[in-house]
Amino acid sequence: MVGIGPGARNEISQRALDALKNSETIVGYTLYVDLVKDIIGKKQIIATAMRKEIERVELAIQEALAGKIVSIISSGDPGVYGMAGLALEIIAKENCDLSVEIISGISAANAAAAVLGAPLMHDYAVISLSDLLTPWEIIEKRVKCAAEADFVIVLYNPRSSQRDWQIEKTADIVLRHKSPSTPVGIVKDVSREDESVIITTLDKMTSHPIDMTTVIIIGNSTTFHYRGYMITKRGYQL
Repeated sequence: MVGIGPGARNEISQRALDALKNSETIVGYTLYVDLVKDIIGKKQIIATAMRKEIERVELAIQEALAGKIVSIISSGDPGVYGMAGLALEIIAKENCDLSVEIISGISAANAAAAVLGAPLMHDYAVISLSDLLTPWEIIEKRVKCAAEADFVIVLYNPRSSQRDWQIEKTADIVLRHKSPSTPVGIVKDVSREDESVIITTLDKMTSHPIDMTTVIIIGNSTTFHYRGYMITKRGYQL
């Protein structure tokens, strides 16, 4: 299971590059395969559309059981909303005798935080607003608890063409527990060619362009904005 980072070639670890080069078959979501095509060259590629994750894992297992070295790729880190968990679940369920290696990658949350400055310097919660696999009632409860506890909050999958109300609802929940002036970072396509970065405030968050390739970081009560940087205090007495 190989994490290829947020998108840029120079964000991929040497260990991940070596794994891709040493593999005979590469399995992944079509968009992510395209990001590493120059690395994998003419290797066998198994690429499927979004929401075909189980199918991809099953195909990868078949290739591995046939004796091939297989890499299943995930954007970011394979253990953060990636393919590692699903693959291990299926391997365990089917009791497959396979050697498995998880190769970490830079997550979108960490890549976005670096672009913004230092917003994750204290405790933070990462929450996906996609309710395709998690009921909205659970997501809503997690957002509420994180806001009440003054966590910095990282939002994945904030809005799509079919899911346009969850981010508005999330903003309403968070505004009950955080100041409207709380700094918010909005990073779209982090580390990719069309990367855009906005630092705004919680009350203005939803007025900016937001889609599925956007990561949003909402500060805590100590977070402040200075010369284009979003900074969360660690607690040092200065």
